[in-house]
Amino acid sequence: MRRAVCILLLCLSLLPFATAGRAAEAAALRSVQAGFIQEKHLKILTRPLVSRGSFAFQAPQSLRWEYLVPLHSILIMHDGRVEKAVERDGRFERETGGGIDSMQLILRDLGSWLDGRFADNPMFSVSRRDARTIVLAPRDPGLETVISRIELCLGREPGVMESVTIFEGPDAWTRLTFTGTVVNRDIPAALFRLP
Repeated sequence: MRRAVCILLLCLSLLPFATAGRAAEAAALRSVQAGFIQEKHLKILTRPLVSRGSFAFQAPQSLRWEYLVPLHSILIMHDGRVEKAVERDGRFERETGGGIDSMQLILRDLGSWLDGRFADNPMFSVSRRDARTIVLAPRDPGLETVISRIELCLGREPGVMESVTIFEGPDAWTRLTFTGTVVNRDIPAALFRLP
C-alpha cells in the first residue's frame, strides 16, 4: 500500500506541470481539474485493473484526488496536511498511517514542478523524447526498484496533460489518462476538505 501511495503521489505532483519549459505560462497556472482513468498492468493479470475518478489542483499546494470506481476514496493535500478517507457502508472513514509521510515528501517538491522546473528535483533526471513527451528517470538505484521511469505526455495547451505512465518494472506499469481538463477555473475551498 505504501508503495502504491508513493507512486500515486508522485503522479499527482506532476499533473499541474504540463507547461514544462514554458515558465511564464506555468506561473499563471492557478488550477487544474479533470477526470481520469487509471490502468494498472501486471504480468500476472489477464486484463488491467481499471479505476476511474477525478482530481482538482489549486495553486500553490492544494490537491483532491478522488477514486469513484471501483472503491470510493479521497486523498486531500491542503495547508500542509495530507488526509485520506475511504467509503465503507455509505460512510467515509478516515485512514491514518500507510504512507502519509511519503505523501509529504512528494508534496514538498510541488512548487518547483509548478514552475516547470523538473530538473530542480534531485530524485530524477529529466529528458525530452519529443516536443510533448517528458521522461523522468530516477537517479537513486533504490528508487529504481519502485519506479524505472515516468513518461509525461503533455497536452497542446498550457496546464493540460494527456497522460502519465509510470513504469514500475519490465512487466508492470500504470497509466493515468486525463479527460475533460479545465484550467484556471475557481475551485471552492470546501473541495479540499474530507466529507
